[in-house]
Amino acid sequence: MKSVIIIGASTGIGRELALEFARAGFAVGITARRGELLRQLAQEIEAQGGRAFTQVMDIAETQVSMQLLEGLLETMDGADVIVVNAAIGENSKDLNWEKEAQTIAVNVTGFTAMATVAMQHFLNRRQGHFVGISSIAGERGNRLAPAYAASKAFVSNYLQGLRNLVVKNDANITITVIKPGFVKTPMTANNDRMFWAASAEKAARQIFAAIQRKRPHAYITRRWGIMAWVLRRIPDWLYNRIV
Repeated sequence: MKSVIIIGASTGIGRELALEFARAGFAVGITARRGELLRQLAQEIEAQGGRAFTQVMDIAETQVSMQLLEGLLETMDGADVIVVNAAIGENSKDLNWEKEAQTIAVNVTGFTAMATVAMQHFLNRRQGHFVGISSIAGERGNRLAPAYAASKAFVSNYLQGLRNLVVKNDANITITVIKPGFVKTPMTANNDRMFWAASAEKAARQIFAAIQRKRPHAYITRRWGIMAWVLRRIPDWLYNRIV
C-alpha cells in the first residue's frame, strides 16, 4: 500500500486532499495543531475502509515538530508522498508585528523544518515525492499581507532549490509546487475580495491530479496560471495603483 503524509490536514485543502488520497487507496498520515479535528478526519477515512495515522503538532515549534514527523515516518514505515500544506495568512496592512512574526514562523521556518525532514527521508531512500503548497500570492508583494505573500514566494523558490538538489544527487525524487488562487477555506472566510474562488473539494481534486501526474508545478484552479502570467508582467507603477 502506498502512503502519504499531509502536514496541515485538519481543515480546508489539507483535509480534502487527505480524503482524496484515502479514496485512491493510500495509507494517510495527517498532522495539525487541533487533535479533535484530526481524530474526526481519521474516523471518516477509516469508516470508508481507509487507513489513517494521526499526529498532533505545531510546525512553528520546529525542533519538536521535526522529531514528531520523524516519529510518524517511523510508525508508517516511511511515506511515498509528503505534502506540506500547513500555513497561516492574516490581513496585516497595518504591519502588526505579532501577525507578521507568526506568519514567518509557520510559513517559512516551519515549512523549511518539515521540508528538511521530508527530503532527508527521500534522499535516504533515493526516491519519493515532496509537495509544497505555495500560492498565487507569492507572485508579487501585497500590501494587505506583506509577510504572507513573501512567505509563499519563499516556498516556491525553496522548492526550486530542492529540485536542483535532487538533480545534482541523481535521485528519483519528484518536487511539486502547488500555487492555489482563492479557495474557500476557514482561512479565507473573512476575505471579501475573492474572485474565481474554488471550493476546497475542487482544489483538492486538481492538486491530487497534479501530484499523480508528477507535475513540477500547478496552478489551482488552472485559470490562475493566466493571472500569474499577468501579475509577473505588470510594471510596478501600474501594479502599485491597482492592487
